[in-house]
Amino acid sequence: MGGVSRVVYMFLAAFLCFNMAQHASVSCALTSELQRKIAEANQEGPYLGLIIPISFELHPLLQNPAYKASDTIIDFAGKRFRFGAIGEKPIVLVMSGLSLINAAITTQLLVSFFAVEGVVHYGIAGNANPSLHIADVTIPQHWAHLALWSWQRYGLGPDDKLPLEDNGDYTRNLGFLNFADFTSNVSADSSADNQLNNIWYQPEEIFPVDGIPEERQHAFWVPVDPNYYHIAKKLQDLELERCINSTTCLSSKPKVEFVKRGISQSIYLDNLAYRTFIHNKFEVSPVDMETASVALVCLQQRLPFIAIRAVSDLAGGGSAGANEADTFLSIAATNAVTVVIEFVKLLSLHS
Repeated sequence: MGGVSRVVYMFLAAFLCFNMAQHASVSCALTSELQRKIAEANQEGPYLGLIIPISFELHPLLQNPAYKASDTIIDFAGKRFRFGAIGEKPIVLVMSGLSLINAAITTQLLVSFFAVEGVVHYGIAGNANPSLHIADVTIPQHWAHLALWSWQRYGLGPDDKLPLEDNGDYTRNLGFLNFADFTSNVSADSSADNQLNNIWYQPEEIFPVDGIPEERQHAFWVPVDPNYYHIAKKLQDLELERCINSTTCLSSKPKVEFVKRGISQSIYLDNLAYRTFIHNKFEVSPVDMETASVALVCLQQRLPFIAIRAVSDLAGGGSAGANEADTFLSIAATNAVTVVIEFVKLLSLHS
């Protein structure tokens, strides 16, 4: 570990031990044995960190012959860190669980305790882009958290300042959603209104590792690492699975799609109106519940990052009554793993 990483490691170790000690029935989270295991694992690094939301996205990778597991598994803080390799690249895998909070906690633990040179996040996602199809694998250039809002009181509008706007806490620069625009069954000669009024989208506060402590910066669209993105471009023509079984196949051949933007929010999106709104306003394609947290932590820690998300459903834009993920979840997860494995192999060659 470098000097800065060692200081962060020791701080987190003390922090976890202190908090665990507050509960008499729980011993210190970082025992001397656990610290020894972490130190030994880091001697084999640096690693590429892979963060996966949940088990049905993780298991296809664990079962893929391209992944070579080592004997090292480290469990702590409710997480299991698995070590191995893809091609010549040493990797450490961890499952985060659903939601932005779980993804942020997991990413911070990964990059703080282990010698990680970069992060790849993969999984399935909904899709807000009508030009994409089920089981396509998207690789966006930018990610944003779209559920940090300033909710404006009824009666105020775009020309009225938001509370604390003059302090730099909130802004109207990113635009808003007006609930009245989505009112149904309104006659042409009457104006729609809604007491929910407007929500204004906000950037996140970040505190970069190389910045001044407690001096905030703001980030909305977080770019993926340009070198990772350039390497991923070589996967443009990668062959992906089209059929779930011998009788169920997709009407179009899945592709690797390089798109402008993806968004995350701790909301499962299955609504056509909101899907259409965010695509038109922000030009987003994949919509998920984790990636923006991974992106923001990597931005703060100045670590290379990329996300690979396969389309499992149309976020409410499909014609069927049921969400498409009920049928196509497995093929989307398989295609995401295929792209991740080939990306890591390419990355190992470029290293």
